[in-house]
Amino acid sequence: MALEHVSSQRLRSEAKTDDSIDVTDDVDFVAYYERASGRLVVDPEQAKVEFGEVMASRLKLSPDGLKVLWPQPADDPNDPQNWTDFRKTVHLIIITMSAVVPDFDSGIGIASIFGLAQTYDTTSGVINDLTSNWSIFLLGWGGIFWVMLMRRYGRLPVLFWSQLFAFAFLIGATLAPNLATFAGMRCLTAFFGTCPQVTGLYVVTDIFPFHLQARKLNIWTSGFVLSPYLSPFVFGFLVARVSWRWAYAIGSIYSAIVLFLIVFFMEETMYDRHLASKPLQISTGLQYRFKTLIGVTGYKMAQYRPRWPEVLLASLDVVWRPQFFFVVLFEALVFGFSIGVNTTNVVFMGSPPPVGFGFSPYAVAGAYATPIVAVLFGEIIGRYINEFIMDLHIRKNGGFFEAESRLWTCYLAMPLYICGFLTLGAGIQNLSEAALIMGWGIAIVAITLNTVAVYAYCNDCFPRRAGEVSALLNLARALGGFAVAYFQVPWATKSGGLMVFGVEAALVIAMFFIAVPMTQLKGSYFRARYAL
Repeated sequence: MALEHVSSQRLRSEAKTDDSIDVTDDVDFVAYYERASGRLVVDPEQAKVEFGEVMASRLKLSPDGLKVLWPQPADDPNDPQNWTDFRKTVHLIIITMSAVVPDFDSGIGIASIFGLAQTYDTTSGVINDLTSNWSIFLLGWGGIFWVMLMRRYGRLPVLFWSQLFAFAFLIGATLAPNLATFAGMRCLTAFFGTCPQVTGLYVVTDIFPFHLQARKLNIWTSGFVLSPYLSPFVFGFLVARVSWRWAYAIGSIYSAIVLFLIVFFMEETMYDRHLASKPLQISTGLQYRFKTLIGVTGYKMAQYRPRWPEVLLASLDVVWRPQFFFVVLFEALVFGFSIGVNTTNVVFMGSPPPVGFGFSPYAVAGAYATPIVAVLFGEIIGRYINEFIMDLHIRKNGGFFEAESRLWTCYLAMPLYICGFLTLGAGIQNLSEAALIMGWGIAIVAITLNTVAVYAYCNDCFPRRAGEVSALLNLARALGGFAVAYFQVPWATKSGGLMVFGVEAALVIAMFFIAVPMTQLKGSYFRARYAL
């Protein structure tokens, strides 16, 4: 027995040395989860070795008893981790529908591009450059701003006010009498509307335990990956018959529905876990809900939360760290080129030969069913692949999970990405409709798989910085897409689609080999050396 006790103490001492986690007889599980930074004990049996029999017996486990829950739910009904599955699912649906709004609204301009050019007496290129590209640019920067407010005042009030203003500005774009007004309204809609695309990662990590987060992120990310293709598909048929203003009016109705769901069904998911040891009153009633919605409750709670200097510099404090920086550059190229494809494919499909396919407005709209179906395929494949990789890694790694295992999905995504982009480029160059459809679909499946893996990995590395991680990834993919739309059409017209998409695929694969294998090999060192 004495020998067994010494062996246990030695293992626990080694865990403390290797991972810089203070493992004592009285473990602060909140601090452990935050400081572990991508390396968590998941197997309950291994937890007994890591924390000792007494502390391990206090750990809350998944319903099947096979996984330790991280973060550990507090003994408090107000903790969103303790909500019912139905309540959590409602919030996931609402935040996913909300995540559709920004790119859905932006994509209305793609469906309406020729109608807008006719109304404002200009060219489709001017509409793209002045409205589409700049709205994409502001989609990225808006997220950085909204995360700062959410760190201080909570998720719900910031989401509510941002979507209210986005809704108002979208109505302004619908009624805009001239191009300058329309461009201003559309850009402001993007800046305010982007909030759900950074709130979603917060909400998923607020309400779901670690081992379910990749599955739920798969659903949420599918919302914003799908959204830029949804509006051209839906409204392409509409604008072929009626004014583009009807498309924006229907987009406003969708925003109003999402705003209604936020007001009446969404709850605050931010839980100040460090204050859980203090007695917390269960607050209910219409007055409390109204105060939480408009931000009064969040304003009062701000005194217990990070101060403004920390909040303002938080994104900069994350972006330079090597376990994040290289992977984000990789994702910026992967997703950025997909945004460029979305804004330029409509030009290729609508332009007459030899530049484009000369599709009718109905054919262009129908073609956008391709990426929609591809996103759904990507969601289904990703759901099972990510969970399989996680469970396999935990078994092979002695009951521990390490964040770098998330990136194995990228190895599946990249061959699909190459195949998709080369086929898409060949289809545009040779005006092959079959190649266009197949290449586009395969590429979007790859992008969906890769995006979920990157989001899950970065979130695991920075459990206290989910908002900043989401905002920086959102900015990276937006800046990538903003740049591509300016050069892709002229370049493809001059050199051919195969050259353009081939070079883009080559850049992505080069960045993949630079970022992913290195991060997997050195990730544990990076996380220990450059932890927050």
